[in-house]
Amino acid sequence: MADLIITVTINDTDQKCLKSDLADINSWVQNAVTGKVNNCWKRFQRQWTQKLMDDSSFTDPIPSNKTDFCELVMARPDYKDRATKDAEEQARLDAMAG
Repeated sequence: MADLIITVTINDTDQKCLKSDLADINSWVQNAVTGKVNNCWKRFQRQWTQKLMDDSSFTDPIPSNKTDFCELVMARPDYKDRATKDAEEQARLDAMAG
C-alpha cells in the first residue's frame, strides 16, 4: 500500500476561527493525525496481542515491530477492517428489519 496523501480544504472564515486558537493550522492537523494513528496502533496492538495469545492454534512468535505485526494480523482470516465490520453490522440490522 502506498503512502496516503490527504488534502484538507479550510475556507477563509474557518481559517480565521482556527487562527484565534492555533499558531499553525497545518502543524495542528499533522499532530492530530499523528495522535490518532498512535492511538489506533496502541489499541490494535493491545487487542490483537491478546487475541493471538488466546489462540491455541497460533504458535509462532508475536512480532515486536509494527510492520511485521500488522502484516501478520491482517493476513489472518479472522481480521476485519472497520469498513468490513460496519458493512456486516449494517447487513445484520437490515436483515433484522426484514
